[in-house]
Formats: sequence, C-alpha cells, structure tokens
Amino acid sequence: MRCPVCNRETTRSGNPYRPFCSERCKLIDPSHWLSERYRIASEVETAEQPVETSRAPQVAKESRG
Repeated sequence: MRCPVCNRETTRSGNPYRPFCSERCKLIDPSHWLSERYRIASEVETAEQPVETSRAPQVAKESRG
C-alpha cells in the first residue's frame, strides 16, 4: 500500500503509523485537513437557490380592483 501523504510504498503489518509510512506523515495529515487541502465534496445550498417545499404547481392570484 502507499502512504496517503508522500505516496511512498509502506507495509501494513508491523507498522505502528499505518496507513502512513512514518510518524512525520501521520502528523502532517491533520494539518492538511485543517488548512482545507483535503475536502469532502457535498452539495451546498445558497441563498440564491430557493428550496422547493412542494411539487404542486402554484397559481398566481389575480387582483381585482
């Protein structure tokens, strides 16, 4: 398997830092998350995109004056 930080070849058995190759790489990984170098993709709703609450067609009311 390969280290997710430096991409070096590493072993799973007998490695106290797995899935990383070394203590150094294990300590670098959290900083990548905190600096937002790693991200989890998701859909984000913005104020510009209205959220639909109903699928029923809306009928406009006519004002009579």
